[in-house]
Amino acid sequence: MSDSKQPAFPLPEVTALNRPYWDALAAGRLVYQRCGCGHRWLPPREQCPSCLSPDTSWEQASGRGTLLSWVVYRTAYHPAFEGRLPYVTAVVQLDEGPRLMTNIVPADAALRADMPVTLRIEHEGDFALARFAPA
Repeated sequence: MSDSKQPAFPLPEVTALNRPYWDALAAGRLVYQRCGCGHRWLPPREQCPSCLSPDTSWEQASGRGTLLSWVVYRTAYHPAFEGRLPYVTAVVQLDEGPRLMTNIVPADAALRADMPVTLRIEHEGDFALARFAPA
């Protein structure tokens, strides 16, 4: 007898540092950190990676960006992804500057370097995740 239950999707660990990011996604917004020196980044950090200042704030992204790099996975390296093949993991640079690792949806989209993409917030269980689609 086989167990047909799908393995649990691996979800991120929410911490005090990254909670504003996850809370914003749950509310339908994508945010990034910004320092007074002007540097903007993701993922969240305790200090500005440019000047090391701890005085940072959260700003809302427009949801627009550019596809920099991607890979199409046709092999599941975690059991939870077996039923999701193929899927695209990508690096997107937001129009505001920060880069993030994300997914491109749909997985069969025709992709090219420097392609404009737009935010698509999708849910996995109780989590809202930032994914992108060709604009």
